[in-house]
Amino acid sequence: MTLFDLLQGERGIITKINGHGSFRKRITEMGFIIGKEIEVIKKAPLRDPIEYKILDYFVSLRNSEAKLIEVISEKEAIRNFNKDFNGIIDSKILKQAYNKKGKTINIAFVGNPNCGKTTIFNQASGSSERVGNYSGVTVDAKKSHFKLDGYRFNVVDLPGTYSVTAYSPEELYVRNYIIDQHPDIVINVLDASNLERNLYLTTQLIDMDIKVVIALNMYDELEKNGDSLNYRQLGKMLGIPFIPTVGSKGIGIKNLFRKVIDVYEDREEIVRHIHVNYGKNIESSIQNIQNKIKQPANHVVTNNISPRFLSIKLIEKDADAQERIKLCQNVTNIKKSVSKEIEKLEKSLLDNSETLIADAKYAFISGALKETMLSNSEKHVKKSQIIDILITNKFWGIPIFAFFMWLTFFTTFKLGQYPMNWIELGVNYLSQVLQANVAEGVLKDLLIDGIIGGVGGVLVFLPNIVILYFFISIMEDTGYMARAVFIMDRLMHKIGLHGKSFIPMLMGFGCNVPAIMATRTIESKRDRLLTMLIIPFMSCSAKLPVYILFITAFFTSNQATILFGMYAIGILIAIISSLFLSKTLFKKTDVPFVMELPPYRTPSFKSLLIHMWNSAEQYLKKIAGTILIASIIIWALGYFPHDIQLSRDFDQEISHLESNRSALANTSNTQAFAIDKINKKITELNKRKNSELQEKSYIGQLGKAIQPVMAPMDFDWKMSVGIIAGIAAKEVVVGTLGVLYQAEEEGVSSSNLGDKLQSQKYINGERKGERIIYPLNALAYMLFILIYFPCIGTITAIGKESGSWKWAVFEIFFTTIIAWSVSFAFYQIGSFFI
Repeated sequence: MTLFDLLQGERGIITKINGHGSFRKRITEMGFIIGKEIEVIKKAPLRDPIEYKILDYFVSLRNSEAKLIEVISEKEAIRNFNKDFNGIIDSKILKQAYNKKGKTINIAFVGNPNCGKTTIFNQASGSSERVGNYSGVTVDAKKSHFKLDGYRFNVVDLPGTYSVTAYSPEELYVRNYIIDQHPDIVINVLDASNLERNLYLTTQLIDMDIKVVIALNMYDELEKNGDSLNYRQLGKMLGIPFIPTVGSKGIGIKNLFRKVIDVYEDREEIVRHIHVNYGKNIESSIQNIQNKIKQPANHVVTNNISPRFLSIKLIEKDADAQERIKLCQNVTNIKKSVSKEIEKLEKSLLDNSETLIADAKYAFISGALKETMLSNSEKHVKKSQIIDILITNKFWGIPIFAFFMWLTFFTTFKLGQYPMNWIELGVNYLSQVLQANVAEGVLKDLLIDGIIGGVGGVLVFLPNIVILYFFISIMEDTGYMARAVFIMDRLMHKIGLHGKSFIPMLMGFGCNVPAIMATRTIESKRDRLLTMLIIPFMSCSAKLPVYILFITAFFTSNQATILFGMYAIGILIAIISSLFLSKTLFKKTDVPFVMELPPYRTPSFKSLLIHMWNSAEQYLKKIAGTILIASIIIWALGYFPHDIQLSRDFDQEISHLESNRSALANTSNTQAFAIDKINKKITELNKRKNSELQEKSYIGQLGKAIQPVMAPMDFDWKMSVGIIAGIAAKEVVVGTLGVLYQAEEEGVSSSNLGDKLQSQKYINGERKGERIIYPLNALAYMLFILIYFPCIGTITAIGKESGSWKWAVFEIFFTTIIAWSVSFAFYQIGSFFI
């Protein structure tokens, strides 16, 4: 709670002072010291200001200032730290409560993309957040906590950003988090091998006047390059402690957080607030604007944000800064002063004000590094540059990328086949055990046909999912994904997309939801929205089980090529859709693209395992949740109602045949041929009965209702139901087909769902005896699944990230119309030739 929340007459102990450095310094000079007891004396008639007693003297604070001071109250001390206490609370108990609460440190990780920020976060907290050797991996704040040396650390991994200027969504997110959430310490993670660029963000944190500790990450790479850095001297110059770390190996992590404790407890001697020197002209303009902002009436703004930082941002024409000064009483005067100073600077220095600030920052950084860093005089060609000669070649780059993707799919099939067979054997064994030991009835049917048939059919594809993620992780962690973006950038612009759109599109191969969230890294709203709308055409891992099921069942040769083709078709449709949308709904031109090419790095085995485990965990959670529920619902809709009027009395006919079979078996001259003929008739009657029961069930009625729409692609009603069920999650398609085709298992020796699909035949009508599913309509079905209606999670993500649900509704109709059109055209053209 804050000091403002204390009631009149209540006491508390100060645990934390928020706000920027100047505010903290002023409030401390007034006697508001962490660990000191404070009492509310009285509130003014209008309840602002409030009079407090601290250090045996009386002082008044405004409400806005009191809200920035955290305390532990008497009630909180009893409730949280001394629950059995029934007497009168004294200072001793308050001190005990403070000693416990005061050892909690809130930390925010801030750094450039690809600096190893999330790796350090994972090493410190034991988390397993996604790490990639390219920008835009972390698109939302990740939270965790851990304990060290008696302190509890609440850590937040903020999105990677090159700056805290309000230019892109992640930059604004990071800045607002620091200003509004008041972390006790900001850990600024730097890539030691690229300090000049990384320190630009550090200069902005210095301007913000907050407590910072720097993790000098990948320090081993700096030493490998033959460079040397006097980081202690650099720390003294900037007033910020530097701690060398190697996040991937866990080196320096404990030292980093022990230094955080020292800074938090104000024990670190080198910590001081400095001003980045912007030169005489700019400093004069900053001072003039700052004087206007620092008026006493503007305390609501200046208590939270450093007036100097706000002044600098106003000179940079920062949109968020312009919004924040609207709360100032003299906002008109501030705006006039800003305009005047910008005009003066741009006339005298012959450049726009944003560039002038940036140049001054880099000049400051350059000067600091010249005094503290000795670069290796032998400038040798880096290994990454040598590899890039081939990998990013304009002729070989795309074929190499295509080969790597094909190799990924080939290995996914070949290696995945072995564990798939083992899981199938396990599922089959479990089904047999239940068949033998559970009494006939609804429960048995639910367990075998509903749960085992639905969930088991999806579970077998877990190895393929894990293997696919393994290869994608290798490409990410080595830095190859960034090269893929570079290779595709020119093509992206030709099809009306931003170069950065390729990263979310590639992420879409894993899951569309985080891929849509990753579009936050695209600055242009037009490009961000366009990218969101084409991401669902990427074949996410949820569609992979459907592909593998049909490919293994109907295309025993060239499996990898067909799977690669499905992914390629998804990309092609995305390209065509992008061209169409960019020429119609999104005619505005995109912004220039700058993409960092990080050095190639050997991925750590631990990182790869984390990625594989995360993918497996997400898949298993979906099986245990969405797919299990959907399978039970599909089974129930196919099992009920019971009062179905069948076309004939199947039970009586089967009973009559069984009696004849028993009679023949008991004769002295057993007629094997006749018995075999009877068995076939019984099997045929059972199949007809079960088929009619399904067709007249609730799920059958639904399937029959939508089947006419799917008839031009020759999808039967069960395949149509699978499409409807896939709206929840695409894996549910496999589970649904597993449940619906259980009824005809008597005629199939294998429990493999692929075998069941191959065996399906029409049992009556004009097409009696023909196969229901065959290669042509199987491919048309796969195309429909690839393109149509994204899952509910994806639709929700589009609605939230776009800021308007109209785009989510548009995506539903847009993708489904394209799916039907492509599937229809493929089947009809294919039927003409085959």
